[in-house]
Amino acid sequence: MAGDAIVVRGVCKKFADQRVLDRLDLRVVPGELFGLVGGNGVGKTTLLQCILDFLPLDGGEIQIFGVAHTVVRARIPVSYLPERFNPPPFLTGREFLHTMARFYGNPWNAVVTEEMSGALALDPVALDQPIRTLSKGMTQKLGLAACLLSGKAVLLLDEPMSGLDPQARILLKRRLLHLQQAQGTTVLFNTHLLADVAEICDRMGILHRGQLCFVGTPAACLAHHGGTTLEEAYLRAIQAV
Repeated sequence: MAGDAIVVRGVCKKFADQRVLDRLDLRVVPGELFGLVGGNGVGKTTLLQCILDFLPLDGGEIQIFGVAHTVVRARIPVSYLPERFNPPPFLTGREFLHTMARFYGNPWNAVVTEEMSGALALDPVALDQPIRTLSKGMTQKLGLAACLLSGKAVLLLDEPMSGLDPQARILLKRRLLHLQQAQGTTVLFNTHLLADVAEICDRMGILHRGQLCFVGTPAACLAHHGGTTLEEAYLRAIQAV
């Protein structure tokens, strides 16, 4: 696969009379960890759903590795974890991961699955319990494990840290960095946790009023907008618009 991993050009998306995305431009290069931040309701989830063609565009275009996002084969290299992750409650964790391996066209590998579970602090005992009995955090780890085991070139993760305890957050960040370094995996994720963005992201984007008011490294955001933390720089960035 050649070219940029994700290109968003002039994308517009409206709901009723509200324009959520307003001629938005974004470029994510292969092997990049990109964090998308912004307030509630600014369109972060909408953007991911547009990339996946879950929502039709009202203008502009999106490409995944140079292929229009509306073409089915464009989405083959992509794995996605939604913000509201609700796997079938009647399956066990292991059955779910087995099903997802088949969905992604991968052979079932019990050893690799156990290794990934350990890497995310997903209790092996939980894998043999019905998903309906699992906590929010354990269910989130299950969804993350399925995505990270997919072997896909691009991971789209909507609030991946949601419900995770501090240990699991640390382990997830380590795993994302490992996938980037070992496999060149591209990760685009939405988050409200700016400390995580500062720690692992190559670049970040601040989405505000339908457009990206900043795109660059976390260090560049601090340097440009000032403040002692990325949170302060973020506030100054959106207040300047």
